[in-house]
Amino acid sequence: MKNKMVGLFLLGLLSASSTFAAKFANQFSEFELPPGWACNLEGAEWVCQNQDPAKRKEAIIVLAAKLKGDQDSLDQYLTYLKSTKTFTSVTGKPMKSEPRYAKSINLSGHPWADALHLESEIPGFYTRYLATVKDDIGILVTYSIVKSKYQDYLKDFDAMVNTLKVFRKAGGVNTNTQGSVMQAVTIPTTMTDTTVLGGVNPNGAGDATLKPKEKANDDLMLYGIIGVAAVAFLIIKKKKR
Repeated sequence: MKNKMVGLFLLGLLSASSTFAAKFANQFSEFELPPGWACNLEGAEWVCQNQDPAKRKEAIIVLAAKLKGDQDSLDQYLTYLKSTKTFTSVTGKPMKSEPRYAKSINLSGHPWADALHLESEIPGFYTRYLATVKDDIGILVTYSIVKSKYQDYLKDFDAMVNTLKVFRKAGGVNTNTQGSVMQAVTIPTTMTDTTVLGGVNPNGAGDATLKPKEKANDDLMLYGIIGVAAVAFLIIKKKKR
C-alpha cells in the first residue's frame, strides 16, 4: 500500500511539472502562456493558441506593435474601447459589440488601457483588449474566448495578464500601418481548429522565442524524485526491520 502511495505521489509530481506555463517573449512584450499553448508569427502579428486541436477554436491570443502615431495614446485607446464596435460577420450579418468595461490598469509598473467586449471581433466570443505605448511604439494584446467557455479560461488568462511586461527592442514592429494600433491588429472573425496555419515568419518580422521554464522544472522534478526516493528508501528499510 505504501509503495503504491509513493508511486502515485511520484506520478502526480511528474504530471504537475509538465503543466508549467511557458514564457512567451518577443521584441516588445513577454508573458506566461497558458499551459499547452504556443505562438506563431502571422505576418506582422503574433497569434497564440492551444496546441490541442480540440481546444484550438475555443480561444485565441493576438498581439502586435506599430510605430506610434498621433492616434496612439492611452486616453485615445480608452475612448475607442469605451465605444460600441460594429463589423460584418463572415455570413454578412451586421454585428454590434457589448462593451462590458474600459479602464486604466497598471501591470508590472506600466500603465495600460484595459477593456472587455462581447462580440466585438468574433461572433459569440468575449474579447479583452490591453493597449499601451512604450517609447516610440503602440502595443495591443487581445485575447478572445468563446462565451460558453469564458469561465473555464478566465483563471489562466488572468494569470497571463498579471505577468504581462512591455519593453522596446530592435525589430519586430509593424512600420507600415497608419492610424492607431487599435485598427492595426487583425483578429480572425471566425474560429476553426486550424485558425493558425503558418509557423514563424522566415523573414524575421519578429524574433520571438518560447522560453519554457526548463531549468526550474528540471530542478523541481529532480528534487521531487530525490524526495520520493528518500521516502521509498525509508519505507523499504522499515519493512526489513
